Amino acid sequence: MVTIEQTENLVNVAVLGEFTIVDFKTFEEQSLYKLKSPGTVNLLFDLRAMISYTIDVAWEEIKFFSREHNHDFSKIAVVTDDQWLTWQAWLSRLFVDADIRVFKDYGEAKAWVQA
Repeated sequence: MVTIEQTENLVNVAVLGEFTIVDFKTFEEQSLYKLKSPGTVNLLFDLRAMISYTIDVAWEEIKFFSREHNHDFSKIAVVTDDQWLTWQAWLSRLFVDADIRVFKDYGEAKAWVQA
């Protein structure tokens, strides 16, 4: 399950349980809508409650960020204490122009991505 909130320049995504392709498509729709607005768009992914994700989500993420929207986001904050997700965020820096940072604290992540 995914919850998504939008503010002026932020798409705030929280994943609860398993992150499925339906959830990713919801995120994608919301992000594409936000990208039509003037100015920069930042992302905040709260993955602390994510249990797992499906393989099709991994593929869609690669397509969405590295092929289609690698220049569209300014900052991407990822909140997790999972070492594998931290490594994935680090690897994403190779394909995306955004400043990507991993945080363990949600408040710190939100403050950074909104600054």
